[in-house]
Amino acid sequence: MNVDPNREDMNVVIAGHVDHGKSTIIGRLLADTHSLPKGKLDQVRENCRRNSKPFEYAFLLDALKEEQLQGITIDSARCFFKTKKRDYILIDVPGHIEFLKNMVTGASRAEAALLVIDGKEGVQENTKRHCYMLSMLGIKQVAVLINKMDLVGYDKKNYHKIVQECKKFLEQISINPAAFLPVSGMNGDNIVRQSENMKWYQGPSVIEVLDGFAAVSFPKDLPFRMSVQGVYKFTMFDDNRRIVAGSVGSGTINVGDEVCFYPSGKRSVIQTIEGFSQKKQEMVSAGFATGFTLKEQIYITRGEIATRSDQPKPNVTSRIRANIFWLGKEPMEEGKLFYLKLGTTKVRVKIEKIIRIIDASTLNPINKGKIDKNDVAECILQLEKAIAFDLAHEIIETSRFVIIDQYNIAGGGIIQESLEDQHEQSLILKEESSEIKSNVIWHEGKVAYEDRCRLLNQTGLVIWFTGLSGSGKSTIAVEVEKELIKIKKLVYRLDGDNIRCGLNSDLGFSKDDRVENIRRIGEVAALFKDAGLITLVSFISPYRSMREFARKKVGEDNFIEVYVKADLATCINRDPKGLYKKAMSGELKNFTGISSPYEEPENPDLIIDTTKLSIQESVQEVLNML
Repeated sequence: MNVDPNREDMNVVIAGHVDHGKSTIIGRLLADTHSLPKGKLDQVRENCRRNSKPFEYAFLLDALKEEQLQGITIDSARCFFKTKKRDYILIDVPGHIEFLKNMVTGASRAEAALLVIDGKEGVQENTKRHCYMLSMLGIKQVAVLINKMDLVGYDKKNYHKIVQECKKFLEQISINPAAFLPVSGMNGDNIVRQSENMKWYQGPSVIEVLDGFAAVSFPKDLPFRMSVQGVYKFTMFDDNRRIVAGSVGSGTINVGDEVCFYPSGKRSVIQTIEGFSQKKQEMVSAGFATGFTLKEQIYITRGEIATRSDQPKPNVTSRIRANIFWLGKEPMEEGKLFYLKLGTTKVRVKIEKIIRIIDASTLNPINKGKIDKNDVAECILQLEKAIAFDLAHEIIETSRFVIIDQYNIAGGGIIQESLEDQHEQSLILKEESSEIKSNVIWHEGKVAYEDRCRLLNQTGLVIWFTGLSGSGKSTIAVEVEKELIKIKKLVYRLDGDNIRCGLNSDLGFSKDDRVENIRRIGEVAALFKDAGLITLVSFISPYRSMREFARKKVGEDNFIEVYVKADLATCINRDPKGLYKKAMSGELKNFTGISSPYEEPENPDLIIDTTKLSIQESVQEVLNML
C-alpha cells in the first residue's frame, strides 16, 4: 500500500467464531477494492486449478501452508486495502478458541471492528467471547456482518432472527453496533456494492459502513503519558547526551515543559526532543516513539511513566481493582504469584480477592474460587510495589495490562479503580518471595578468599565513608583511590551518585528506599572484599542500623568506618550541587540534614573533621590508618 501522508488511515479488527468466514470477507475486500499486488488474484486462482481445489477468497490471506491445511487462521495477520476516503489496516484475529490470546494482541490497537457471524450457525460461544473482549478493549465502533447469506437462500427472516439474538447480547456489554449487514463473502454480496440477491436490504455496504466510521486520532488532547523504555547515554565524539526514550501513548510534550516521572515523583525540564535522523523538534505527540534530554539530570529507570507537571497525574498504588480475561492453561487462583506488565512496567502480582467471575458466553456469574481458562473476572490485585497507571475511563493506553505466567501471556485486563495501599499485603508478597529464596544455597567455588589475597598481595578491605552531603566524602575517596593505585593496590570506589545511575536507579529517597540502597551496597561491598579488592564506599548512609548491617556483612576485621565530619552550616555553605537550597525551599523532599535525619556514628574507626583538615590532610589520615 502506498503511504500518502495526506490520506487518512484506520485500524480495523475483524473478529468472529471459527469458520464463520472472516478470511473470505477480507479476501473479498482486498480483491474488490483492487488492493492486491498485480497478478496476485490470478496467481492464487491458477494455484487452485493446478491442485484441483476450488478457489476461495480466503486463500488470498492465508499465507502459511499449515493454515491452509488446517483451514483455520492461527495468528493475527495484517493486510491493507484502500477506498477513495482512506487507507485501512485490517487486523484478522483468530476465531479458534485455542488462539484467543492472539486476539488480545491483534485487537489492542484497533479503532473499529467488524464482527462476522455465520448466517446459518448464528451466534456461537466464541462470538460472545470476542464481543466481550472488544468491549473490554474499549472498541466502540462496531459493525456486525451476517455472513454466508447465500447458504440460507438470502432469507430475510433468518437474518432478522440472528440480528435480534446478537442485539440482545451486545446490549448487556454496552456495544451498540453502527449497522447489521447481510453479506456473502464468497459471492461479494454487500461487501463493496449493493447485492442484487437481497433487494429487501436497503442499508449500506461494508465499505460504506467503514468509510462512515470516524477516524479515531491518537489521543493528543489527553494528558501526556510516555512509558519509559530506557535511558541511553552517548559518549562518542564528545556527545554526552542522556536520552530518555519511549513511545508517547497520549498527549503532547514540548521543549521547556516540566516533566514528572511516576511512581518515583522525580522532576526535570525538557531540554531537547530527539529523533533518529530527524530535524530538530520542538514538540512530539501521541503515536510516536521519541526521546528527550533533561536540563537537570535525574536518575530514572525503565517502567516509569513520564507526565507533564501541569496536567493531571496518574494513579500510583500497589492495589487495583481490575477486569481480567484469563487465557492461561493453569487457573489463576488467590495467592498464586504472576507478573503484571503495563507498558514497560513489569511487577509481581497476586489476586487479593476475586469479586466475581463471569461466564463470557452467557454473562452469568459463576461461584468458584479460581479463574479458569476463558473466564472473565473482576478482582482486587495486590502488586509487589506501587506502579503508575490511569483508569480505563480516563486513558485506555495506560490502563491495559497483561498477566504473564511462566514467560507466557496468560491473561489481559483493564484497571477500573485505584485502591489504597495496604502495607501488610505488600509484606505478604515479600514473605512469599523470601520463601522461594530460602531454597537458594550459596554455591561454593574452588578458589578461596586467601588465594585471591595472595595473588593480589593485599587483603580484601572495605573503607566506608559516611557523612552529610557536602562534608567531603566523595572528594576524599577519589584522592585515596588515586594514592592507593600509585602504590599498586587494586582498589575500586563505590560512589553514591554513580551507583544511582545504574544498580540503584530504581530507588528514590524515602526511608525504605534509603535502607534498600545501603543494603544493596553492603552486599556488593562484601562481594568485592571477597574478591580481594580494597573497596572505598562513599555514601551518606544516614542510618546506624544499615551501616552496622554492612559491617556484619563484610566482616568486622575487614570493615573500616570513616566519619567525614562537617557541621550542617558548613555543608550548606559549601552546597556544591545546590541541593540544600532546593531542600530548604521545599523542592527536594526527604533530604538528609533538612527534612530527613542523619544518625552520627557512635564509635567510628576514624573521624575526619573537614572543617579543620584540608583534603590532602584528610587523605593522609586515611592512608596512615591503613
